[in-house]
Amino acid sequence: MSPTGAQIDSGRITSSTGCKLDYRIYDADTEDRSSLVVLAHGFLRSQERMQALAEAIAASGIPVVTLDFCNSRIWNGRHAQNGLDMVALAHALDAKRVIYAGFSAGGLAAVIAGRADAKAIGIITLDLVETQGLGIRAAAGIDKPLLAIAGEPTNCNALGNGQAVFAATENARIQRIESAGHCDFEAPTDVLCELICSDPDSDAPSLPIPSQRERIIASTTLAIHALLEDNLQAWPDQ
Repeated sequence: MSPTGAQIDSGRITSSTGCKLDYRIYDADTEDRSSLVVLAHGFLRSQERMQALAEAIAASGIPVVTLDFCNSRIWNGRHAQNGLDMVALAHALDAKRVIYAGFSAGGLAAVIAGRADAKAIGIITLDLVETQGLGIRAAAGIDKPLLAIAGEPTNCNALGNGQAVFAATENARIQRIESAGHCDFEAPTDVLCELICSDPDSDAPSLPIPSQRERIIASTTLAIHALLEDNLQAWPDQ
């Protein structure tokens, strides 16, 4: 059990490519998993980096599953396959209504998953990074809400190139987190991310209260409830 009280179970399924997908389910005090959030990590990262967000979502009453992508390689992210793996996991867990969410390249996979799965009711991206036009093509055919939470343009979000994905669909709404860097979307992050990715507020004397990471977690949780309750006005965009 997590410090927030969420029950954590783990499991494994097999990708269509044959590799093994490890996952963890974070449950609130409920046995109902008919509505499920599938939450993806960033490129060459792991589900450990999404733990605090998953715990917060579960603590709000919504079950969430994280996974470790098994098809990505340093020379090939295989983002489309990652999206299909997210769909396969949701179906394996017999979810009836699915929200696909993800950070960075995991956000790209979430867009692809949301386009592919008829059970998807919405998509949430966290500082999405686009590549090879994959997100633009997927977003162009999306008929459900795409709620995007974005940080400042930096080296690690390809200078904010996810904007092109949001522009490809009329169903996108964007909330920007002022002074947020790419690593603020992981919880917890690590030294590697902080070494590689520029920090927009590194010259500030102190973090704003609440911190960017806390604001991102709160905004993501609110976005999930807005989608499940079919009340997008409850999630203010910017």
